[in-house]
Amino acid sequence: MKVVLVPFCFYPEPVGGTEVYVAELAHALQEEGHQVLVIAPGTTSASYSYDRIRVRRFSVVERGDLRRLYGPVDETVAMEFCRILIEERADLLHLHGYTNTSPRLVQAAKKCKIPVVFTYHTPTGTCQRGTLMRWGTVPCDGLMDVRGCASCTLHGLGLNRVASSAMGCVPRGVGSLLGRLGLKGGAWTAVRMTELMQLRHETTRTFLQETDHIVAVCEWARRLLMRNGVPASKLTLSRHGILQTQKALGQNAACFGADPTVDSKPTCLRLAFLGRFDPAKGGEILIRAVRRLADAPLRLDIYGVSQGQGGQSHESQLRALAATDERIHFFPTLARGEVSLKLRRYDLLAVPSQWLETGPLVVLEAFSAGVPVIGSRLGGVAELVADGVDGLLVESGNSEAWANALRRLLDTPVLVRSLRDGVRPPRSMRTVATEMLELYNRIC
Repeated sequence: MKVVLVPFCFYPEPVGGTEVYVAELAHALQEEGHQVLVIAPGTTSASYSYDRIRVRRFSVVERGDLRRLYGPVDETVAMEFCRILIEERADLLHLHGYTNTSPRLVQAAKKCKIPVVFTYHTPTGTCQRGTLMRWGTVPCDGLMDVRGCASCTLHGLGLNRVASSAMGCVPRGVGSLLGRLGLKGGAWTAVRMTELMQLRHETTRTFLQETDHIVAVCEWARRLLMRNGVPASKLTLSRHGILQTQKALGQNAACFGADPTVDSKPTCLRLAFLGRFDPAKGGEILIRAVRRLADAPLRLDIYGVSQGQGGQSHESQLRALAATDERIHFFPTLARGEVSLKLRRYDLLAVPSQWLETGPLVVLEAFSAGVPVIGSRLGGVAELVADGVDGLLVESGNSEAWANALRRLLDTPVLVRSLRDGVRPPRSMRTVATEMLELYNRIC
């Protein structure tokens, strides 16, 4: 079988968890004897190989038309993509991200009579704000509602809550009229938001209807999709997996509570943070929590990746926030093969997410290394971490609560040892690949 996998972007660009998942799934499928091609959008068309994976890029040119930003792009994308599918003689298309190009890719596959699978990896699949956090603070049920989503999106763009709510009540016909007059940008975009959100929802629902099957990688995503009209028969729950699953029992080099015969407080609690420099990842909350414990014997090492100008800007903000604290250190992002080995040097992995993660994969990497996790009581993190067993769950967005949790760990070395003992090996990507192959064969 020849499978085409389509993520948001791909190596050698800076990537996120979705692209890591795609690369590992590609390798697992190849090990089972199947052909795999990764196709990803780019600024220009290109073909190359990365880590034994064939990659093709198709050109996507962003246009200024607001309706193309919220609805599907023009059909030239579908034409190029269809040409690639025909040239490659693909048997199945598996999309791993939703963007405004995705509806055209499904149309191209249908034109070529190729079945389509979509995996819901991030809230951006149904949430224009991208976090599924209502007003940026409260977990949303994910129901696509024009008025509510328009208001929340505008709030995320910087409008205050009162003005955002007011703009969410503007009749969609007003926005359509302004669009025909060519009015856009600033206040005009705010007035048009209900029209644009209706377009986004209609496009997304059509996309979900036209795909042959949808994979949810966590339970909250499965429930969200059903809430938005996807029938249960069209859904498969298949949680994340990783290639390395051997638990590193007894090999941790972290110093905190390493000797179970010693009850005295050790010298240092070592924490690691791995992730994108993005407000949704919660780096700021973690740094503020550490700084609240000014004299505490702990160390925080941050391995971050900057994606685009926004990532670079947020990295600068975090570095400035941590600048006067010698216990906080920044390092370049880790290569995939380094993560589990590097994590063994730490007592805990910190995952202070401020949005509804579907994973993240780094939690599984920590468990693979035998390292417990302190994470936000939110989304996929709360599904993966058993509070008090293999980690601790903390209120998201509350640096004081995070500081209290860290203080508890510092004051109770035996708890750190207990959490480490509670870690169990995570699922393997080979198991995920087996589930996907069963799904592919059923659909084909």
